[in-house]
Amino acid sequence: MTQIPRRSPTRPVARRTSSWRQTVALPEAVYRKLVDTLFSMRFPIVAMGVVCAGVAALLAAKWRDPVFTAVAILIPLVTLGRLLVMNAYQSHAEGAITRHELRRWERRYAVGSYAFAGLIAVLNMRALTFHDPLMHLITVSIVFGFGAGVVSRISARPVICVISLLMATVPTVAALAWHASLPNAIALHTQLFATEAMLVGLIAILSLNTVHHLHCSAVLHLVTQHDLALLAKFDALTGLPNRLMLRERFQDSVSALQSDGVALHYVDLDGFKSVNDLHGHPAGDALLREVARRMEKTVRAGDTVARLGGDEFVVLQTDLGHPDEAQMLARRLIRDLSAPYLIDGKSVLVAASIGIAMAADFGLDLERLLSCADCALYRSKSRGKGQFNFATSADFGKLSSAAAA
Repeated sequence: MTQIPRRSPTRPVARRTSSWRQTVALPEAVYRKLVDTLFSMRFPIVAMGVVCAGVAALLAAKWRDPVFTAVAILIPLVTLGRLLVMNAYQSHAEGAITRHELRRWERRYAVGSYAFAGLIAVLNMRALTFHDPLMHLITVSIVFGFGAGVVSRISARPVICVISLLMATVPTVAALAWHASLPNAIALHTQLFATEAMLVGLIAILSLNTVHHLHCSAVLHLVTQHDLALLAKFDALTGLPNRLMLRERFQDSVSALQSDGVALHYVDLDGFKSVNDLHGHPAGDALLREVARRMEKTVRAGDTVARLGGDEFVVLQTDLGHPDEAQMLARRLIRDLSAPYLIDGKSVLVAASIGIAMAADFGLDLERLLSCADCALYRSKSRGKGQFNFATSADFGKLSSAAAA
């Protein structure tokens, strides 16, 4: 059975964190969206690769320098590798990806980003060994462009963003400071290059603050969005799926289901009202949470337990090998739900009545199955506590007549 961990309705469901490394506390769906941002934009990577390779090639042609030549060759190769990794991720992202797998993909992206940042640093360090201010202007501008790109694109994964940024800027700042110390006849040569080194360093530091802000904003937005989606699809009291989520689960599964392998159990508690009357609504709420817990333990993995409201629950039983399995589950549910409950130190007894609708008889239509199961449930309750009944063609006929009227 697919479930989310049940939370207390009095506690906030969002996980707030400002730590750049604290991803374990994030819901897996949120973490996946954050990783998705790494692989969502190819054009900036291609554009930066073309610009950097072009500049390195021009410098290699002008100075006949092997370092520029190597950079001009390696940048396209690294860019191509990054694109291949992005394409591979998009292919795998169509299916389910575990958190462990997401971390592996994140590391693969990081390797490409670090390699590119390192090549930009090498380009600048080599360029600053020459006395060519125009060349320095171009190569240092590449650092600014790269920094702005990583901050805007991948700040959602701040560790990768910060390391990439520092790998490109710190060597460049050091090379600018070293170049400023070289003797040169140009007026204010030392002062201007020292100022440029401080400027690049200052912008890098400011970018770190921007990364932190963007990361926290992205996490807050995605976690809030995720939690609101859960609140819309899950029952706040029990943590079980509600009617909306039940329909979504049913629709997601219906294409793979065989009609003779699906049963829908409509469960209603007998004696629940007296619990509320005798012990109060808080005790009734505690009882409903315990009922939900027992139902989760009773059904198989792959089946769905949902709460429709009040003391009404539904079990979507799938992959039945034989129709008798629906009867066996109904008996187990009645047995488990009828066992005594200890609520606030007091023993409480309720029973369960169940109506069952088989998709083999009524088709793979959720609303029809619910209506037929409800009719069968009505017969079960009319015959006493702890009963179950299967929906019949007569139930469907009554529903059809009511709809026609």
